[in-house]
Amino acid sequence: MPAPSTMAVLAPGFALVALTFAVMAVMYARRFAQMRRDAIAPQAVATSAQSARLLTDSAAADNFRNLLELPLLFYVALLTAVAAGQGGTAVVALAWAFVATRVLHSGFQCLGNRVVPRFLSFIAGAAVLLSLWGRLAWGVWLHG
Repeated sequence: MPAPSTMAVLAPGFALVALTFAVMAVMYARRFAQMRRDAIAPQAVATSAQSARLLTDSAAADNFRNLLELPLLFYVALLTAVAAGQGGTAVVALAWAFVATRVLHSGFQCLGNRVVPRFLSFIAGAAVLLSLWGRLAWGVWLHG
């Protein structure tokens, strides 16, 4: 079976970027709404300490930050897969599985902040990401 195209390998990355921008939009919508409702001046939340003290709905902001942490290793894995010619079906399937765990994680965090399912989706995503890196390392080791 031929290896998936470069676009098939990169498509999960584009999907995760779209999720990141969607969460960013939710974050700003919630922040601006609270600032308007509570009459908070922009300068009053100029630092992260001030924001933490004054802005009470931080779920979307916390999730946005999460989408810039662990997924960094995901994006590097996708680029590694393309550069090393390791974009087979298993890599693409693992990449989409990781995206699915991040969608679940974002949903649990932004829509009610349910800690246990959010944690389980995070752990599942970390395991999938570890598997993805293991598959890439194995493929590079076997095929140079």
